[in-house]
Amino acid sequence: MRSQSIRSSFFVLFAFIGSLMTVQASASMVPRAPQIDARGYLLMDAASGRIIVEHNAEQRLPPASLTKMMTAYIAEAELQKGNLSEDDMAPVSVKAWRMGGSKMFIKEGTRVSVGDLLKGIIIQSGNDASVAMAEFVAGSEDAFADLMNQHARRLGMHSTHFMNATGWPAENHFTTAKDMATLARAIVRDFPEHYDTYAQKEFTYNGITQQNRNLLLWRDERVDGLKTGHTEEAGYCLVSSAKDGDMRLIAVVMGTDSEGARARESQKLLTYGFRFFETYKAYSAGDILDTAELWMGEQREVRLGLAEDLILTIPKESHENLKAEVTVNPQLQAPINQGQQYGTVTVRMDNEVLVEKPLVALESIEEAGFLTKIWHHILMFFQSLF
Repeated sequence: MRSQSIRSSFFVLFAFIGSLMTVQASASMVPRAPQIDARGYLLMDAASGRIIVEHNAEQRLPPASLTKMMTAYIAEAELQKGNLSEDDMAPVSVKAWRMGGSKMFIKEGTRVSVGDLLKGIIIQSGNDASVAMAEFVAGSEDAFADLMNQHARRLGMHSTHFMNATGWPAENHFTTAKDMATLARAIVRDFPEHYDTYAQKEFTYNGITQQNRNLLLWRDERVDGLKTGHTEEAGYCLVSSAKDGDMRLIAVVMGTDSEGARARESQKLLTYGFRFFETYKAYSAGDILDTAELWMGEQREVRLGLAEDLILTIPKESHENLKAEVTVNPQLQAPINQGQQYGTVTVRMDNEVLVEKPLVALESIEEAGFLTKIWHHILMFFQSLF
């Protein structure tokens, strides 16, 4: 691979910084992250996936009812595929009815709508609702747990293993703060039509009203999810998400010592992230970042760019420290396939590489005719001599 010409490098740099070149702002001063009283924790920018703060984020820990995020994720996936409808009526088994711990208070022998079960899982943290949903989707809770683990692997949750749909203590049932953040990000991204359920403060079923245990829903108007968890083994856990302007943050705390502590420690993380960092969209998918010379093609040039948005998480007011470079494969030859990688976009801040993304063709270009190809071979031969 080779770097493009000075013209191309300057083109990318100026396109990246744009009108911000006129802003004479000094880089934001970022203090050390706050001390968090939890066994494991993490703060992530949902848009970029960048981890801003972490501690023991890859330590395997019992997830308690954070497990129900995956139970809800699978139900939402089945709804999106059309395999389920919120009006479908799921039977309540003896096993579901007998579940201890937090409950939705469904009754054995009755039927409950999928929509109500989903609310019972997310808002009321119902163990009975989770088992009823698992049995309705997969036939049994064991089969559903296998489905949970398949989704976990697909999402990149490599340090997670589920044994049940509830988070009820079980051997070989574990996750990490990082994996829970990955799951939360997927919930926000994949099923926006269902996400408002995580912000609901209470739900009434069978004449019983229960409040959402996520205290941050009452304390911070930016917070709109996601899920609490608690067992004696796991301690008090919380996966929270909040949105301020264009920035969405996901905070995970695991193994705190009280309901109040999990809310307080999560608030510390969210406040730190919003105060000192920002989400910056550098390029959109399809933006033309360079136009490269092309040999053997019906066209003499090919437009190159990104297949997906390039989003960064950076300290506030630090745009002027960003530098971007485009590297293009040498002597590109037709045929060119749209979406195929033909180079790299690298973004740095103060000599630190923030991100590298594939530079892809924004169009397909067929091979030229026989005579044109012969002529290009001759030109390429003489060019190689110099």
